[in-house]
Amino acid sequence: MRYSSIVKLQQNMKALTFGLTLVRHGETQYNKEGLLQGQLIDAPLSESGLQQAEAAGCYLKHVLFSNVFVSDMLRARQTAETIMKHNTSCLGLQAVWDPLLKEKSFGTAEGRRVQDLREMAKAAGQNFLDFTPPEGETQEQVKERVKEFVEKMLQKIGAEHWQDRGVEETSPPVPAETSPVEGTADDGVRGVPVHALVVTHGALMRVALRFFVDELHCSVPPGSSKEHVFSLSPNTGLCRFIITVRKEEHTFKLSGIRCVFVHREDHVQQ
Repeated sequence: MRYSSIVKLQQNMKALTFGLTLVRHGETQYNKEGLLQGQLIDAPLSESGLQQAEAAGCYLKHVLFSNVFVSDMLRARQTAETIMKHNTSCLGLQAVWDPLLKEKSFGTAEGRRVQDLREMAKAAGQNFLDFTPPEGETQEQVKERVKEFVEKMLQKIGAEHWQDRGVEETSPPVPAETSPVEGTADDGVRGVPVHALVVTHGALMRVALRFFVDELHCSVPPGSSKEHVFSLSPNTGLCRFIITVRKEEHTFKLSGIRCVFVHREDHVQQ
């Protein structure tokens, strides 16, 4: 199909564009000691982790959020609650605690050193990131959880905001390279009234980013390599995306996604 034909198809189509900010939880003592937590170990934030969450909250305090989704694990809930208490747009919001956002299960390796998992993978002749310990989740199983959560999020946000925020598109979506990133907390979402905050876990975020890029064709931020994008986000690291959905009959469908930035940790480096 010629580009001019694509433009014609996009004209006068109603769409809803919203921001999505993923945040990894703050540090726990297990993180500090290089131990795997997964799902069975529901550790609280360490003193350093609480400080990181406070720093993230202060950094994001003027960023508008319309929806909040959080893993139901303690470390994620503590991080989300701390971020929300600093943000006036969150005062009337009810966070959704969603088990789909739980950390990846590491099965029998939970509570053991990350190095032990590396050695288990090596002994099995497998890549560390693709290795599944006994009773643990596979990458594919985690991806299915991510896909299910994204679908639920799209339907919820569409149902809540379409009537007021859906707008007629008169031109193709703006390419990522024409939207400069200035290093501010509201990069990509300045003037965007619909914005979801999602607080979750490192391994799940890594799977989510790979799914966004490889299967949803999400753009990679200029200057970022795929290796960096798919790396483990630091504690309270931030990743932001701009998502566009369209309504087809009674459901909302993803029509575009681009990445604004990944693994930002300015707030913990200040």
